[in-house]
Amino acid sequence: MGRKQDEKEAYGNSAKYDPSFRGPIKNRGCTDIICCVLFLVFILGYIIVGLVAWVYGDPRQVLYPRNSTGAYCGVGDNKDKPYVLYFNILSCAVAINVISIAENGLQCPTPQVCVSSCPQSQWAVRVPQFSKTVDEVYKENITFCLPTVSPNMTVSDSLQKDLCPSFLLPSTPALGRCFPLPNTNFTLPEHLQINNTTVSNGISGLLDSINARDISAKIFEDFAQSWYWILVALGVALVLSLLFILLLRLVAAPLVLLLIVGVLAVLAYGIYHCWEQYRVLRDKGASITQVGFTTNFSAYQSVKETWLAALIVLAVLEGILLLMLIFLRQRIRIAIALLKEASRAVGQMMSTMFYPLVTFVLLVICIGYWAVTALYLATSGQPQYIYWVSNTSTPGCENAPVNASCDPMAPLNSSCRELMCVFKGYSTTGLAQRSLFNLQIYGVLGLFWTVNWVLALGQCVLAGAFASFYWAFHKPQDIPTFPLGSAFIRTLRYHTGSLAFGALILTLVQIARVILEYIDHKLRGSQNPVARCIICCFKCCLWCLEKFIKFLNRNAYIMIAIYGKNFCVSAKNAFMLLMRNVVRVVVLDKVTDLLLFFGKLLVVGGVGVLSFFFFSGRIKLGKDFENPNLNYYWLPIMTSVMGAYVIASGFFSVFGMCVDTLFLCFLEDLERNDGSQQRPYYMPKALLKILGKKNEAPMGGKNRKK
Repeated sequence: MGRKQDEKEAYGNSAKYDPSFRGPIKNRGCTDIICCVLFLVFILGYIIVGLVAWVYGDPRQVLYPRNSTGAYCGVGDNKDKPYVLYFNILSCAVAINVISIAENGLQCPTPQVCVSSCPQSQWAVRVPQFSKTVDEVYKENITFCLPTVSPNMTVSDSLQKDLCPSFLLPSTPALGRCFPLPNTNFTLPEHLQINNTTVSNGISGLLDSINARDISAKIFEDFAQSWYWILVALGVALVLSLLFILLLRLVAAPLVLLLIVGVLAVLAYGIYHCWEQYRVLRDKGASITQVGFTTNFSAYQSVKETWLAALIVLAVLEGILLLMLIFLRQRIRIAIALLKEASRAVGQMMSTMFYPLVTFVLLVICIGYWAVTALYLATSGQPQYIYWVSNTSTPGCENAPVNASCDPMAPLNSSCRELMCVFKGYSTTGLAQRSLFNLQIYGVLGLFWTVNWVLALGQCVLAGAFASFYWAFHKPQDIPTFPLGSAFIRTLRYHTGSLAFGALILTLVQIARVILEYIDHKLRGSQNPVARCIICCFKCCLWCLEKFIKFLNRNAYIMIAIYGKNFCVSAKNAFMLLMRNVVRVVVLDKVTDLLLFFGKLLVVGGVGVLSFFFFSGRIKLGKDFENPNLNYYWLPIMTSVMGAYVIASGFFSVFGMCVDTLFLCFLEDLERNDGSQQRPYYMPKALLKILGKKNEAPMGGKNRKK
């Protein structure tokens, strides 16, 4: 007895009875003010970074293609000309590789012109047409020439000055650019061939990207045909999630029993299977001494010691689980009762189930702001143009000023007819450009901190709402009218700093993990086994630290929501309270995890099976409910499954927060009260019966919950 008392005292003293305590304290003050000010200053700086990015950035280069002069297609004077046409698409594949093209914004060393539509037929200039005028030869194709071309100019002059294309290919728009169709089978006339390169060979380097474009088009087409059925599947996931949580109030005990029996049955079957395999291999199978050590792990399947070791491990797990069920049955009953009470709390406050939508909107704002800011920062600077020649050995081009700066609007007065002024990129000079890396790092830190703060806000708000449910003696009469709204306002007003403190600690650990992953990725090829082992250990330690901080923060937010103290005091009190009841914590955590995992499996599996049978056409629901004709029927199936998982995770995260909050309140209730008339319990009667306790207070009479 004395040893147990000493162990409990090592984790702090039990909570004292407070006759004025009736749930989340209303008269509270602001907590962690310094961190609140720091967070607000950081947000102000984050806004300034966004303004700087907006002033100097130009994201149109990502959204819109450019012509040879650097003007955007689809914007301003070229509003009716959204596509860019390459005069000689072969130069994109012959002169430079596709990766280089992509890195330079899909710019090619050939004249480019904005057009209203891409060419639909094959066409090429013939030798007899060189002496004719542009107006006579190009006719309806005059729109594919540069605006500066004169209709009365000879074709030979227009081709020499790169004012008109020498050939056209049937093309389709992709990413705002006219790319030849994959089935193009057209050989250039002999006088237009470049190093005897045919069109089919010349664009071979681009076919992969074009095929990817075709796949993207099919994907968008499938989404356009099936989006409403995907919404129906997500609606089914929402209904199944709600039903599962609400039905836990009625079937929590049988469901937990079914899950436990299922785990025992799986282990028992594993033991039986291992025994059968061992019995077969015992006399005629190979031994571990014969096989030795090998990287071919499939070879161990024919080794009898493998199955014997697996049998022993499974038997030990089965025995441990049976002993735990025998000795921890009382605590499992407590966990089941708390699950029922959590389902009841959710039923009384259905608005809490839809709070994840608020969290989702705030997360979208945080991630969207970071993405837009990063895009603007990446596109800051002034456009730069340089001279370029495809072949400097061409007569007259030996002394061409290749890579020298140029003005795309100025006329080219050079003896080199292949000399062109092409877009290179964006300048890196200027205050914003020189600080680009630091600003991007600031943005990443802002992303992590704001996202973690939003998640912390959701946990604290839900904890405040569910705590008001537990500490209401007469339910539902004593429950506040708007518990969720009150908790939201209270958390924002008083505890922004505490949430920022907890979010900052978690953010620093996550940033450290990202840096370590980056270092590991950069040095992966040159690492020796010892270095890889050390980095792996560091990554494992940081992962464990992140999980622990998330667990500690979650319980600290619950204590903040109830008592309104600062983060450090709340985290300490929550940790001490949990350590004084560590066995109950482990049992409740594992039972809840198992139950919610089963719920997610039920929702996601149910939606996945229904989606598979419907989109694959294996079930027919009549003419009004025919499955759409799809290119890839697995695409809406995967979308429905992922959406169902997100919905189930959102709903079950609320339920999990409810269980954790009620559990901490239950532990506080046990320490604060003794069931007497002066100190009555707030826990439901089911828990009183399990614990063998009585509530002598008359005020808990007929109005107390059953």
